[in-house]
Amino acid sequence: MDIQNFKDIQGLQLHYEKILSEVGENTNREGLLKTPHRAAKAMAFLTKGYNESPADILSSAMFKEDYSQMVVVKDIEVYSLCEHHILPFFGKAHIAYIPNGHIVGLSKLPRVVDAFARRLQVQERLTNEIRDCIQNTLQPKGVAVVIECSHLCMQMRGVQKQNSVTTTSAFTGEFLKDTTRKEFINLIAAKLH
Repeated sequence: MDIQNFKDIQGLQLHYEKILSEVGENTNREGLLKTPHRAAKAMAFLTKGYNESPADILSSAMFKEDYSQMVVVKDIEVYSLCEHHILPFFGKAHIAYIPNGHIVGLSKLPRVVDAFARRLQVQERLTNEIRDCIQNTLQPKGVAVVIECSHLCMQMRGVQKQNSVTTTSAFTGEFLKDTTRKEFINLIAAKLH
């Protein structure tokens, strides 16, 4: 969905007007007059990943290089919507790969995270999708992804555990070996900067 496409925004806006009315709000109240339009634009932005190709994002900045040690990008902000309740979950992603003849522009890894996160998601699938995209597109010797998030569906409703954090991980290739995985975990845990 292109957030500039007025027809799509208008359709979403009508649905938000109906939702506000169904929960008992007066949609003609001053504070709510523009809320359906703003909510529609927000939803279009938060789901724009459906129109993005993460593999194309990576492919656009692949370079031949002989570097063969671990490349780590950590503390990548993650903002997504839980597909079960359409409530936010947010936190950080940590990604590493070991090049196999090619490297990728460093900004492309956070862009891949965003392309998958800007969809209705579950954290487990998000973790695997990022891993698989990097592995399949870049074909490195291994990929590691760890994501840590707080889920508002657990914090503000349901079990209401405000301090809970969910951690997921996914590995391929060299990161399936204990020593390589431990090096990655130590690097993302370290405060080097």
